[in-house]
Amino acid sequence: MDLAEKILNAWTMTKPQRQFLLHLCTTILALRGKVTFRNLSRYSDRSARTYARQFDQTFDFIGLNRALIEAVVPIDTPRLIAFDPCFIPKAGKHTPELGYFWNGCHSRAEKGLEVSAFSVIDLVHHTGYALSVQQTPAKRDRRTDDATLIDSYLSHLRTVAPYLHPDEQHVAVDGQMANQKWLDGVEAVELHTIGKLRRDAKLRFFYTGPRREKGSGRQKTYDGQVDWQDLTRFDYVTEQDGLHLYTQVLNHVTFDRTLRVVVVLDRRKADKTRYVLLFSTDLDLDPVALFYMYKARFQLEFIFRDAKQFTGLADAQTRDPQRLHFHFNASLTTLNIAKIEQRQSQTDDQPMVYSIANVKADYFNERFLHHIFSMCGWNWKQRKKSPLYQQLREYGRIAA
Repeated sequence: MDLAEKILNAWTMTKPQRQFLLHLCTTILALRGKVTFRNLSRYSDRSARTYARQFDQTFDFIGLNRALIEAVVPIDTPRLIAFDPCFIPKAGKHTPELGYFWNGCHSRAEKGLEVSAFSVIDLVHHTGYALSVQQTPAKRDRRTDDATLIDSYLSHLRTVAPYLHPDEQHVAVDGQMANQKWLDGVEAVELHTIGKLRRDAKLRFFYTGPRREKGSGRQKTYDGQVDWQDLTRFDYVTEQDGLHLYTQVLNHVTFDRTLRVVVVLDRRKADKTRYVLLFSTDLDLDPVALFYMYKARFQLEFIFRDAKQFTGLADAQTRDPQRLHFHFNASLTTLNIAKIEQRQSQTDDQPMVYSIANVKADYFNERFLHHIFSMCGWNWKQRKKSPLYQQLREYGRIAA
């Protein structure tokens, strides 16, 4: 929490809000159970009403997350921007933007909320840090669901774009974002998309033969449609983890766009050959880098998992739009702080191992010890110097 306090102290903001934000993050990591106003008040000296009132305030969570990431990820480290929506189960009838959204866990649309999140992926340590989260508007017109959702996602992207560095040029997304509106919107903010195409995507080869003589008709542009069962016209790249990579620059008929396509061919089962089509709008991107960037996109799923399990992403019990927005962002920012604390405690030559359960155990034990010391009239700052204090603080940690 020292890093977050150092960053906030350098910002121009009111002292009560600065103290509340630091107190909120430590309380989220210390409490047991759901992250609600009532439960937060049980583990602190602030009332539920105080939490509700503070959640009405606006705060630049994107700027704080950006500063936290910059403090632990060197500027020359290869990075990737990942984007994905996340389903939030929600009961009741009056929560803002309540509607039917796709729940990937059950592979169907269900009633609830949805948030979209951008994250920065450290490609060296294979770790993702949340940058921004925003609630998705409900589907108003069933005939324009896709357009409404994509417009919302692109609006979120335009909000995040000013916080990105010039070297953060690639946005990795899932297959549902492979559509022309998304590609055009990402290109409008001068970024490139990395994603996955349908297995039956209609693409064409470019003609590379001799040009016609002047006056003999229009020059030939394309040279036939791609047959995904015949990869003889593709360039073989390499083998990665038992998967064979083939690449080619092709024209997508539906998108009317030139793409760098990488075919990932899985021949590990002799009786069943499978393939996946990856693409990028960056034609100069190395095919192997494209493959690993798309794999790294899954780090965002780990962020959603940890935020739901440990920092209360899906626990909000409020029907106010601003309080919901504050809650979602506070959950992911607290998760960033927990991951950064663990990263700072490990040396560079060690493999990065994250356990948010251990971080929560440390914060709970520390808060419980301070509560006992205060009730007994002991000076906790003086007793904190004892080697036994650290043993008690780490009580209940999961062995690495």
